[in-house]
Amino acid sequence: MENEPLIVKVADNVASVRINRPRKKNAITFAMWQALAATFEALSADASVRAIILSSEGADFSAGADIAEFDTLRGGDNARHYEAANSAAFAAVRNARPPVIAALKGVCFGGGFGLAAAADLRVAAPDALFAVPAAKLGLAYPQDAMRDIVGAAGQQMARYLAFTGERIDARAALEAGLLLEIVAADELEPRAMAIATTIAANAPLSVQASKLAINAELSGDLADAERARAAGDLTFASTDYAEGRAAFKARRRPEFTGQ
Repeated sequence: MENEPLIVKVADNVASVRINRPRKKNAITFAMWQALAATFEALSADASVRAIILSSEGADFSAGADIAEFDTLRGGDNARHYEAANSAAFAAVRNARPPVIAALKGVCFGGGFGLAAAADLRVAAPDALFAVPAAKLGLAYPQDAMRDIVGAAGQQMARYLAFTGERIDARAALEAGLLLEIVAADELEPRAMAIATTIAANAPLSVQASKLAINAELSGDLADAERARAAGDLTFASTDYAEGRAAFKARRRPEFTGQ
């Protein structure tokens, strides 16, 4: 497992995806971008998974794309192929059926920032640092990933990060709305797990409908709005809705099945 670039576990309806290249500040290789997309797509297809935590081994969340591959895999005719792999990973996180909680620490730069921005919720340790260094490398950041950053951090902060390439700390990220909260380093993963466990205990169809509705509101896309409406309609006739009402009347904890 120590040699696996991604560590994936599923227990009690919560999946954990850990980036595992701590000696390289969890820099993400082309193969890892592909693996991230495949992993999140597989977890989305697993009905038992009700929440996903995205985290990392070591001191840093991720330094972004592995610059050691840029000359061979991110130059010339290969550049668009590489960017497509980036975008596929961002999309797999963004469009995951279960909510994704990112637990962030240390550096969260470039493509690592893109993954975090694609998540639904973000909590961070006090030492977390955020940057979009594309302008300092002479690259353009993918539009779909930039949409996530604008949605997560707001227009002004997205512009500042993209135009300057400068870093912001966890406090500035919290004030911009990028983070849900800052927690002590030793509480980071327990807090992410607590949020995931709370989500997993709720009605999956309801959570999914809410995620789709929020995404539709942010995108303004009519197709997204229709998917959200259809998902909401499914909850009305669901057994979970009946269970929720029965549990409320009996003053007991509901047991939701996702049906």
